[in-house]
Amino acid sequence: METKKTMMFGGAAVVLMLLAWITAPRPVTPDEFSDVGKQFFPEFNDPSVARSLEVVTWDEQTGSAIPFKVVNQNGNWSIPSHFNYPADGAERLAKVAAGMIGVTRDDYRGRNSTDYQAFGVIDPLEEGAALEGRGQRITIRGENEVVLADLIVGKAIPDREGLRYVRKADEKQVYAARLDLELTTKFSDWIDADLLMVDKNNIDRVEINNYSINERSGTIRQGEKLVLNKDGSTWKMDGMRAAQEVNITEMNNVLAGIDELAIVGVRPKPAGLSASLKGNEEAIRISDGDVMDLQSKGYFFSRDGSLVSNEGELEVETNDGVVYTLRFGEVAPGTGLAVSSGVGADAVTEESSASNRYLFITANFDRERFKEPRMPANTDFQSKADSLWSNADRENKTLYDAHQAWVFQIASGEAKVSGLVERFADWYYVISEKTFEKLRKDRSKLLKNKTNS
Repeated sequence: METKKTMMFGGAAVVLMLLAWITAPRPVTPDEFSDVGKQFFPEFNDPSVARSLEVVTWDEQTGSAIPFKVVNQNGNWSIPSHFNYPADGAERLAKVAAGMIGVTRDDYRGRNSTDYQAFGVIDPLEEGAALEGRGQRITIRGENEVVLADLIVGKAIPDREGLRYVRKADEKQVYAARLDLELTTKFSDWIDADLLMVDKNNIDRVEINNYSINERSGTIRQGEKLVLNKDGSTWKMDGMRAAQEVNITEMNNVLAGIDELAIVGVRPKPAGLSASLKGNEEAIRISDGDVMDLQSKGYFFSRDGSLVSNEGELEVETNDGVVYTLRFGEVAPGTGLAVSSGVGADAVTEESSASNRYLFITANFDRERFKEPRMPANTDFQSKADSLWSNADRENKTLYDAHQAWVFQIASGEAKVSGLVERFADWYYVISEKTFEKLRKDRSKLLKNKTNS
């Protein structure tokens, strides 16, 4: 009997020892360090195969994930979250992709999910997880949506400059890694910054029409109309007195504002309106819905059918005959995604909104600016050797060259405008109030009394 008890106690002791061994904390085995020094994505070695980049960040104020994505469709980059607005992202994406290729597991930091919050590597897309400690998820895909890289980037590691906590989205292990991705999710950083494609040095006429619209009565309140022309290197304003001159500092601010015009957001125009602006003969007629959409942005049709805007307009002409018309519309409320794409703008309150404004841009070509030169009487000189030309041949050659230069000038100007029409026709733009104020000057700002020399 005693022997039996002894055996029972002995068996229990073995079980307890086994349980203690299983549950006792143990040092990390060498196997868990085996990936240190290796790349996260060894099979991703060519940045040119990347076809999309998605970055998901976490907004702690709203408690929601905010995705930003650029994709390549049929060779063209676009931003799906912003109505597939064209992206100028090939070079930037290549740098991000190259950076992801080089990311290595520099130092193992653990695999316990209870540490994720402290490390800041909770997946921002994970449902039901803690609201704090969520990281930034970066996903790069290739053809057919094949995942090339998928990384969650957490907090910076204290006293380790350039190192952050990171983990692969499908792994538990957390590592320290050095990242140099030059990553941005700002809409304006992914688009062509040169919206108007104009050089301020080529601008030789500016017309500022500071009218406004009484939306209740539908009437136009006429304001100042300022016409400025460049004469050599000097700017002059129509109607200025002999004792006045253009304030060149303020004028240069206007020119710089035109040259460097930056947008903070976009909205798509209705299809019928876009087709009409492109001059499509089979265009859908502008519907009542299109008109309402225009009015919501601060644009109206006058009695003669002209498009007017509730905060006036600016007309700019360059020396190659391209004429830009910038119409300033309604205030566009919001900040962040609400202003860049309109998402969530309905919930924005006046108190929390930044001042931004809609901008409607059109372009046309001033053909009348370039008078057609006289045609040559004939082109017989083309079939003769230069040494056999008569005086008449030489005159005809001079006339011919001048006319060909005119033909080229007209063709170039019209081709440029055609491209600009395609560029502007689909979009309302959103500019900051600061940009608006830089462009919409009044007479008191642009004129000053001449100083006695």
